[in-house]
Amino acid sequence: MGGTGTWIILLVALGGMFIWTWFSSRKKDKKEAEMRNGITVGDEITTIGGIIGKVVSVKDETMVIETTRDHTRIRLLKSAVRSVDVPASAKRVSAEKVAETAEKKAEPDKKLAPAELKEDKPVKKTKKTKKEEATAEVVEEAPATEEAPATEENNA
Repeated sequence: MGGTGTWIILLVALGGMFIWTWFSSRKKDKKEAEMRNGITVGDEITTIGGIIGKVVSVKDETMVIETTRDHTRIRLLKSAVRSVDVPASAKRVSAEKVAETAEKKAEPDKKLAPAELKEDKPVKKTKKTKKEEATAEVVEEAPATEEAPATEENNA
């Protein structure tokens, strides 16, 4: 009787593993099909053969990619795509970010108001040339913290 129970447990465990593997492979296949159906013009892809290129046109089951600077074009099945490396939408977003940073750099530098300055660090002055030092006095600013001078009465 003990041998039959062991076989039943073993068969249930193997059946569970089979079902788990089957569901996870279906999930992976669904994800890959979704990725392949979502390919658009401008995406950079990698094929299962290792060819990397930019999608130039997309049809139902095929696509054309451009692979080199000489604009070599290759016609592929969608099922030959391993991954979409850089989606065209990500390129648009990064181009917008580049434009925003260029606009920010083009704006003139704004000077900080005294409230925005850090209180614990003194403001640093730029160094002057020897000629300017001879004609003007360099003024060093003290730290903004207000502390009582250390005396023997305060320490006691």
